[in-house]
Amino acid sequence: MDDQEKALSFYTETLGFVKKHDVPVGEFRWLTVVSPEEPDGTELLAEPNVNPAAMTYQKAIFEQGIPATSFTVDDVHREYEKLKNLGVKFTVEPTEAGPVTIAVLDDTSGNLIQISSG
Repeated sequence: MDDQEKALSFYTETLGFVKKHDVPVGEFRWLTVVSPEEPDGTELLAEPNVNPAAMTYQKAIFEQGIPATSFTVDDVHREYEKLKNLGVKFTVEPTEAGPVTIAVLDDTSGNLIQISSG
């Protein structure tokens, strides 16, 4: 991530996550978000990307269209429409992939995120 505040805004205001931890660590923050349905569940770390090797890797998988992570949703088509109406850019529209439907969005921080339902 190139901007933790921008990432926090996108993940909370647009995707609907809630902030769990926000601890200053030098010039950056230990910043995590969670699903509002599972506040004690898996945390997503919004970590700054200042390591040149990590930046190269992040850029390469983004350019190849490889999602950094995947989230399960109840209905990809419904989530796609909701997020598209909020201005989220998708690189893959809802697509049937065997028993699941997937879509891939740009998280505005240099990552592609896949959503799926099945």
